[in-house]
Amino acid sequence: MNNPRDQWTFLHVNDSHMGTPRSYRFRPAVNQRWAAIKAQIEKEPADLLLHGGDLTRDGQTHRFEIEQAADDLKTIPFPIHVIPGNMDVGNKHTHVNGKKKRWDPLGLGWHDPELNMTSERLDLFAEHFGDINWTFTHRDVRFTGFYAAVAGSGLKQEDQFWEFLESLPELESTRHHVAVMHYWLFMEDPEEPDWDLTDEDEYDNWYFSISPPHRQRIWELLTRAQVDILFCGHVHTARPVQELEGIRIYRTQAAGNTAQLTDRWEEYDTRFGYHRCTVTEGQINVEFILGNDQCEEFGTYGPLGHPRVEDRDYSVATEQPPISPD
Repeated sequence: MNNPRDQWTFLHVNDSHMGTPRSYRFRPAVNQRWAAIKAQIEKEPADLLLHGGDLTRDGQTHRFEIEQAADDLKTIPFPIHVIPGNMDVGNKHTHVNGKKKRWDPLGLGWHDPELNMTSERLDLFAEHFGDINWTFTHRDVRFTGFYAAVAGSGLKQEDQFWEFLESLPELESTRHHVAVMHYWLFMEDPEEPDWDLTDEDEYDNWYFSISPPHRQRIWELLTRAQVDILFCGHVHTARPVQELEGIRIYRTQAAGNTAQLTDRWEEYDTRFGYHRCTVTEGQINVEFILGNDQCEEFGTYGPLGHPRVEDRDYSVATEQPPISPD
């Protein structure tokens, strides 16, 4: 029988999306939900916290929000290991026939190419939260985090990413290996097709997942590195755990932001919360912990989507002075 004293916990959370009323858009309900979850996390007897990205509402254009999120995490009384999300550093790059594509699928102001990630935003994130790719061991468990959306970007960080990922299978084996990424690696299956972002019916699949051939290369390296748990955020909607080639894939709930794609599946969870992971001699038990504040939206202003900087109206900010895009 396992001695309960040998058990220990770590936590996982993603998509807290902390914003500011000094911006051109703000959703106070998201901040309120995250504040409640963070207060719960602070009381946990955990060894460490993994954050799976999207700490900010608009950190990809506002240094202020990156700094705000970094300050916000300082009260958590144990180590925190963070990866970026697309709202922190910019979107997955849009390439169609070898060229970046300007495309707004439904006239919603989702101008992805104007907010593609840049090396500068990735560097800014690293300045405040540390390397965007990391791996370490704790109590015979390896923890790995990375920002897979750099794959195919052509940025300097892409070479660093592949060098990092290629090194993982060569590292010393541990009892467990837990990996954290922001995007879903695939929607349902590693071998699904390369989604067409110019097709209205396929855009969401393209936006929320990693494109081939990078997807298959990443998956092969994760299996070789003996990853047994993979956390993915980004969609804000939890799906049942998928077990594939020895890896338990957790597509997880958000820590504040509204669920997406809920019309696609019969089984899903849109509640806000975090994950408590209990490590024993032979397994890691992952438990969803409901956030204490599941409030409805209130006081929201400004557009959704990915509006271009020149289309934003900062005069609507409810707190003065308004911030400005970097």
